[in-house]
Amino acid sequence: MAATLEVLNALQSRIGRRFTFTVHPAGAQHYVDSGDALPKTTLDACRAADAILFGAMGLPHVRAKDGTEIIPQLDIRFALDLYAGVRPIRSFAGLPGPLADARAAQIDLVLVRENTEGLFYARNRGRIEGEGENEAAFDTMKITRTGTARVCDFALNLARRRKEQGKPGHVTSVDKANVFTSMAFWRKVFEERASAFPDLTTDSAYVDAVALNLVLKPWAYDVLVTENMFGDILSDLIAAFAGGMGMAPSADIGDKYALFQPAHGTAPDIAGKGIANPSAMLLSAVMMLDWLSEKHVDSALADGARAIEMAMQRSFADGRVRPREFGGTSSTIDIVRAVVAEL
Repeated sequence: MAATLEVLNALQSRIGRRFTFTVHPAGAQHYVDSGDALPKTTLDACRAADAILFGAMGLPHVRAKDGTEIIPQLDIRFALDLYAGVRPIRSFAGLPGPLADARAAQIDLVLVRENTEGLFYARNRGRIEGEGENEAAFDTMKITRTGTARVCDFALNLARRRKEQGKPGHVTSVDKANVFTSMAFWRKVFEERASAFPDLTTDSAYVDAVALNLVLKPWAYDVLVTENMFGDILSDLIAAFAGGMGMAPSADIGDKYALFQPAHGTAPDIAGKGIANPSAMLLSAVMMLDWLSEKHVDSALADGARAIEMAMQRSFADGRVRPREFGGTSSTIDIVRAVVAEL
């Protein structure tokens, strides 16, 4: 977070805009200190802000009374109805990826995850029935027409904007319609919504086949849209194509509010060493600037997003900096200084 704020502060004068940042507590350590993972004052501040920039907040050893991790971003997601989870992944020249095929350098895709329903609807609603050998746990998946239609529309509109930028304009809906009634219903709603976008190409595919093909030929995908749990899993898979979670930004977007955060966790094993890769957080700020640019019809903010993105590209491409997980020796501040210099 500190690294990203430094870059955003350096950007202000270059695009003729001023950002006002206010800091609010939440997360696992705050839960340890106060018994509250997401104070009401923090949630109220999220509602009042133009955008929410969210740091990694979990700690693996800190658990709620029911044994689950402390995840305040889920509470914000449901409270503010942030129904579209957006995870873009792309290759960066100069950073080695895990795939040997030369076409891996062309990876540029976005996964859109329905954020408020699906299997995650069962959070805090699961039940255990029976005793002894008859004991069983139940979590219910919920798919509604309204929830599915709006996230499909989001993905289709995103593909349309990407097509205007020279990208394929193709949306793949990911489901398991051959097994579950809920998923067959998802597919039906997607195909209905897709018919309203004749300028795009679309298809539907089973999640297991998509998982296979994402590894075999990720460069063939443009925009994917899927249910909450499938999206949770596939979004981590695609992060590997960029070299890992340190390069994976994300956004949770609704009709009124939006939250931007790195897809990775807190990595307590390297806390305080100054070696964490800030790229995912920086790219999340890029997504924030793009969203604010569209919301406020302000092209200067989009210019700022491109400036950060290009500064990162150049810093990696010429080998000036390389994060530790790629075998480099660059510290967090090394990467920040390189990006600021390129701005």
